[in-house]
Amino acid sequence: MFIIALTGGIGSGKSTVADELARLGAGVIDTDVLARELTELGQPTLDDLVTAFGPDILTPDGELDRAALRARVFADAAERHTLEAILHPRIRALMHERLATLEAPYAVLVIPLLFETNQHHDVDRVLVVDTTESLQIARVQERSGLSADEIERIMSSQASRAERLAGADDVIENNADRPTLMRDVRRMHDQYLKQAAADRSKNLPSPGVDGLQR
Repeated sequence: MFIIALTGGIGSGKSTVADELARLGAGVIDTDVLARELTELGQPTLDDLVTAFGPDILTPDGELDRAALRARVFADAAERHTLEAILHPRIRALMHERLATLEAPYAVLVIPLLFETNQHHDVDRVLVVDTTESLQIARVQERSGLSADEIERIMSSQASRAERLAGADDVIENNADRPTLMRDVRRMHDQYLKQAAADRSKNLPSPGVDGLQR
């Protein structure tokens, strides 16, 4: 399958772009959604996180307190690396499991830490959703209530805007209004449909001289 990796910084609009691509017919797998599945109540991964970080990362109901865990790991690089060592291999395994059963013209893997985990080598194209850092901060504050300092700590733990753009095959700028963004997403979808069709055609078996496929 023709595979697109979709990435961008926090607050860039990755989810909005992914949702529209899914609506248009792409097969979308979001690693943030997979991470939530893996850390639901009763999942072995949640038990492993409690072993690593202690019961303070749980709510009174025993579920993962994502805000508490986020505050810890973005204040301490060693704890962030511990979290990544537990989560990333499991997310990647589940992603490939879902990818193997996907039926769609092409696949979109939403991977926020694409370059940080070197997964950009495993896909056909990289699509970066780009926006200014000031807009990133404003959007995240509006949706989550995090302080500017907290958001900047998260941003500093991710690849820089320049690094993402340098590694991009395609870029959607999300600095204007929603209609403009949706127009650009539809344009990119049309491009990927053509590229996926060309990729399938390139990989078809060659017919034999008698007209039968080899």
